[in-house]
Amino acid sequence: MRRIHPSAVVDPAAELGDEVEVGPFCVIGPHVRIGDGTRLIAHVVVDGYTTLGRGCTIYPFAAVGTRTQDLKYRGGAPRAEIGDGTTIREYVTVSSATADGDVTRVGARCLLMACCHVAHDCVLGDDVIIANCAGLSGHVVVEDQAVIGGLAGIHQFVRIGTVAMIGGLAKITQDVPPYMLADGHPATVPTINRVGLERRGFSPATIEQLKRAHRLIYREGLNVHQALERIRAELSGPEIARLVEFIEQSKRGILR
Repeated sequence: MRRIHPSAVVDPAAELGDEVEVGPFCVIGPHVRIGDGTRLIAHVVVDGYTTLGRGCTIYPFAAVGTRTQDLKYRGGAPRAEIGDGTTIREYVTVSSATADGDVTRVGARCLLMACCHVAHDCVLGDDVIIANCAGLSGHVVVEDQAVIGGLAGIHQFVRIGTVAMIGGLAKITQDVPPYMLADGHPATVPTINRVGLERRGFSPATIEQLKRAHRLIYREGLNVHQALERIRAELSGPEIARLVEFIEQSKRGILR
């Protein structure tokens, strides 16, 4: 059974799952699909070719799936997708992708705090947290379990690795490797994200391996190629393999 407030404007073509709640003054466009149990509290706009997963909660004055702000937009059906269990707080904006058929994707169980912005063609993994007023420019990738601090700004095409932490007010212009902490203005990578790793249940042995990897990349005066050679020779484990793979795949270069 759905609950739709009389003041809400829901296009008849929109697809709403079971137990969906649409609060006062919400607006839902014709190409929107909303999963079971999702709640739009009030004054929420969901437009474009947008899919909301199951069990999401969208707070007042958020706008999800609205047209990209990219001036290259030429029409078509660019999409936005929000994963199951994600919470979107007040005044958050999530733009659709720019090109026909492309997608802006937010994963499952994410928390987007008040006033943050997810621009066109961004891809967020699962369990990502973005704090108040942080901004993601177009084509940013944020991997699983990463945390972005309040008022941080992420440059176009930058990647944030899994379980990385971005400090508040940081300006990020290059890739931040997995498990690392980036902070400052201009931002640097002073250490690993030890608190985040401990909270996620990483073993002391793994954390020590990542500390040694950080030392080789950032403290030994080595270039990236030399640091990776030392890491491959001296360290092991799935987290080390993921760290090496991420750095090898970087197109913008890693933040140093």
